Order: sequence, then structure tokens, then C-alpha cells
Amino acid sequence: MSHAFDPTILREYDIRGIIGETLEADDARAIGRSFGTLLRRAGGTTVAVGYDGRQSSPMLEHALVEGLTASGCNVVRIGLGATPMLYYAEASAEEVDGGIQITGSHNPPNYNGFKMVFQGRPFFGEDIQRLGEISAAGDWEDGTGSVSDRPLLDAYVERLMEGLDGIDRATLASLRIGWDAGNGAAGPALDKLVARLPGEHHVLYSEVDGTFPNHHPDPTVEENLADLRALVAEKNLDFGVAFDGDGDRIGAIDGEGRVIWGDQLLMIYAEDLLQRRKGATIIADVKASRALFDHVAANGGKPLMWKTGHSLIKSKMKETGSPLAGEMSGHVFFADTYYGFDDALYAGVRLIAASARLGRSVTQLRGAMPAMVNTPEMRFQVDEARKFAAIEEVKTRLADSPDQVDGTDGVRVTNADGWWLLRASNTQDVLVARAESDSEDGLARLMEQIDAQLAASGLERGPQAGH
Repeated sequence: MSHAFDPTILREYDIRGIIGETLEADDARAIGRSFGTLLRRAGGTTVAVGYDGRQSSPMLEHALVEGLTASGCNVVRIGLGATPMLYYAEASAEEVDGGIQITGSHNPPNYNGFKMVFQGRPFFGEDIQRLGEISAAGDWEDGTGSVSDRPLLDAYVERLMEGLDGIDRATLASLRIGWDAGNGAAGPALDKLVARLPGEHHVLYSEVDGTFPNHHPDPTVEENLADLRALVAEKNLDFGVAFDGDGDRIGAIDGEGRVIWGDQLLMIYAEDLLQRRKGATIIADVKASRALFDHVAANGGKPLMWKTGHSLIKSKMKETGSPLAGEMSGHVFFADTYYGFDDALYAGVRLIAASARLGRSVTQLRGAMPAMVNTPEMRFQVDEARKFAAIEEVKTRLADSPDQVDGTDGVRVTNADGWWLLRASNTQDVLVARAESDSEDGLARLMEQIDAQLAASGLERGPQAGH
């Protein structure tokens, strides 16, 4: 027996495909067999399994559990929940050696996939390719594992509440906050959380519905925040928080309806944390604003620019001992008094805590940020075979440039006008561009530099590619 996966589903950070086309129950079973085999060979025995609210998730979970137990692993089923609840199960239970969450995250309803943790570390890149090799060879361990159910929702919400430890509840009692779960998997935990939080809370779309009837669950796209913005305006709330489909990415707006982007949230979290942890390393990805790196330094921290990708950031945090990291895409990682994984529900609690400790409203914190002129993330189709080569060509041409050139992840060029970035996506056949300046004229000049580099490689910023 062996199993060959559709090669498009074995991606850099996770496994993801289209139900009925590239992803079926047989794939889930083979993922279980192969992951279980790797874990047993590494001395592990027990895997936690959770799933999101997509209509295909229970079917995939059933097959995954069959595969894991057939490889001799014991399975702890935690049921329907957000991806961070699965991470919590893996991080907080001593006997659990690995974890798999079935989730399509923020992708369209007909997608689904798997995010994995292996003995406390992210499972990605070569690990995922290795799964494919083991499966294709049918090189599986055999056994008969046990299956047990462990409802975790109450314990998880209890742990989220610890983010407010040490803060006087009376100072929080006047808070008025809006929340939008987007019909994603964070809904049940959010309902329990707001019942416990001090203050007044208004919740949108906490019923789990994998067809996402109200709006697409991606809070980094501004149009998906329209309902939350209307709620905050109508009820005159202090701020609003939104989640993606599986609850590991946060979006936010202030009391005036302004979006607080991922790097701006990190500015707030960093200022709060650096009051207690002077000199700490704070990590952000290459897409983040210069204002963030400057803000971290101004508050006594060490800013570190790193590669985009939640698995890469988590690995870098472990290596550097960083207590806080984040990405433009809304993944935020707290490792000071939490476990270092990306949890948007916890990030929501920490936004309340930061505002209280800093003694300023979220709207004041957002209003104090420098006004930068920047582009959204621009994504355009480039052949898979060309995308990395094109970036290398740009690096070569800029080798003796007077500008500051950073090659951490793609090319980020800083000069008097601001900065621009070109990088190859790890998950799609696209190049990603972004630029930021303090003036419209400066931004236009930066865009000309991007276009000139693309033209020199025979490319152009063509039609925008979707996520």
C-alpha cells in the first residue's frame, strides 16, 4: 500500500487543497499514516487533532484519525475549534507529542487543509515534502492506536483570560468593544470569552458556518471589516477586533473606524511589553512598516526584520529568545507569558491589556502613529520557474547600489524616499511588491524603481493575483 498526493497540496507551511479535486478522505488518511510514522520514529506516541467549521472538516478528521491510529499513534480529539486551541492542546499537555488542525484558514469554502506541530516545533517545508515521500513509498509503521475525546474549550478560554492578570478590573469595566468572528472556528471560544471579560461586548457572526454567509473571513482585507466598522460607529464603541477563518490572525479597527494593520498592532504590543522587558528582541516580517522598527528601537527594544511565514517566524523566535513577533498578515506571536504561537483571540485580550497598562485608548494609540503613505500588498502572477530567479537578478543588479539593500526575504531597498520590497511568495506562483514613503511623490518614485527592476528582468506589474 502507498499513496501519491496531488503535488499542488504539499505547500511550504501547510497542506492545502480543493475538496473533491485535489484533496479527499484518502489524502487525509495517508497524512495521518505518514505523520504518525514520523512521530513514532522520533519517539512520540500521542497526537492532538482539531478541526475548523468547514463542511468538509468532519469527513477529513475521521479519515485522519484512522490514519494516525493505523500507524500506532494515540489520538486525542479536541473537536471543533480555532487553530490556536489545537496549538494550546499540544503546548499545554505533557503527554501530547504532536498536533494536527484541519483547516482551510481564510481560503474559499471549497478549500481545506492541515496545519501541523511536531514535538513542540512548527512542521513545514522539508517536513511536509518528507510526508509525501513516506506516503509515496508506503513506508509506514503499523499499529493500533487508541482514540479519546478531550473537550478543551473551557480550559482554553480560562488560559486566554490570564492575559489580563495584574490589571485592575475596575479600569476595564468601562470598555466597550466590538468583535467579528466571521462565522469562523473562533466563534464558540469568542462567545465564552466575552462572557468572562469585563466591560460591554458586541459580537458579530459567532455561529460557525463554513459557507461564510456574511463576509469572507480574512480580516486583513479592508472590505471584510465593513460590518465591524458599522457596528463600532453605530454603538460608539472603543474599538473592534476581527478574526480569520481559523482564529490565528487578527484584524482591528479603532473607535474612529481606522484600520489598525498588523505592523501597527505590533507597535502597540511592543510598547507595552518593552515597559517590562527592556532590550527584548521584537521580530517582524519584511513587509512591515519602517515606523514599527523605529518604534521598537525608540522604546528600548531590538527590532529584527525576518522572513514572511508563520513557521519561519516561530522558528526565529525560538532561536533568538524573542518574546514577541508579528506579521503584516495579522499573525501575532506572544512568548512572554504565553506559548509563542499565533493566537488571534489571545492577541485580542492583549490589546485590551496593552491599552490599560499604557493608560491610553486604542484610538489614541492608533492616532499617535506616524502617517505613512504606502501601497497594499501587490501580488502578480509570475511563472513558478521564474519567480525566485527574478529576485536573484534584482539582487545582482543592486549589488553596488548606494541604497540600503536587505536580502533577508526577497529584496527590501531603503533610500531617502522610504522603502520598497520585492519577494517571491513561498505558497503561490506570484511576486509580492510593497512600498512605503512619507509622501505621495516619494511613493511614486519608489514604484518607478520597482517597475524598472521588473522591466530589466522582462516582467511587469500585471494583473493583480488573488490570495
